[in-house]
Amino acid sequence: MIQDIHPAKLKNEYINLHPDKRSKALYFKDEKVYLSYDDEKKELFFPNCDCFDENTQFTYLFVIEDLKFFLVRETKYLPEGYLFYSMKEVRRIDLLSNREIFAVFSAYHLWKWYQTSFFCGSCGTRTLHDTTERALVCPVCDNRIYPRINPAVIVGVINGNRLLITRYRAGYKNNALVAGFTEFGETLEETVEREVFEETGLKVKNIRYYKSQPWGIAQDILAGFFCDVDGEDTIHMDESELKYAEWIEREYIELQPTDYSLTNEMMKIFKMGKEPVNIL
Repeated sequence: MIQDIHPAKLKNEYINLHPDKRSKALYFKDEKVYLSYDDEKKELFFPNCDCFDENTQFTYLFVIEDLKFFLVRETKYLPEGYLFYSMKEVRRIDLLSNREIFAVFSAYHLWKWYQTSFFCGSCGTRTLHDTTERALVCPVCDNRIYPRINPAVIVGVINGNRLLITRYRAGYKNNALVAGFTEFGETLEETVEREVFEETGLKVKNIRYYKSQPWGIAQDILAGFFCDVDGEDTIHMDESELKYAEWIEREYIELQPTDYSLTNEMMKIFKMGKEPVNIL
């Protein structure tokens, strides 16, 4: 999955640092990121912070494998040799390592939070960057704003030797699983039951947790669950959200074109017959 960057590790604790000569810059504009791609090496490259002019403002993001990454907050100069790529384009790029794309997704998550938190939601004052933790603070009412993380579930619904495969009506075009956001006052398991019923009209049982994943381009933390269909297995698809929902036998499951997502990993392990079974 996208966070699988071993032996490298994301160090996401906030430190009040300034860029050094090796530090990398991530600049986002109009939902696109400024970088270059080497098709032969299958690598993404980011400009160094010292390639920008002296008036450029940076915010520290994180460290991956002792390399510091900074967000470009404001600049009037862009170094040459790079292009703007949308998040969809970045996701489709063929890479040998997940490190760079994980850096892009994680930086995008924080950039979106900064972009939507310019002003205090309580009194409307322009927020300031805290210097001791990753937070934005209102200088008037002292309201503190932390990075937004949306909890959501990915659900592999099993019916014997078949898995419920879906495709969204809009957005991502490849095979997927039932998915949805957790509502207030709701457990993750209740989210699984509700989302499956809302999207397909099916009831489920034997809900078991599989694995989680950060998904920065949607500001999500995804929790993957497998479960079994409970009773009637006729699908009543929500056509406003899905354009496809069918029971597919293991050997005929078509995987996504990349290995980045939790959804794809869950489809893959079911296809291989390695999904977690209910022990009750």
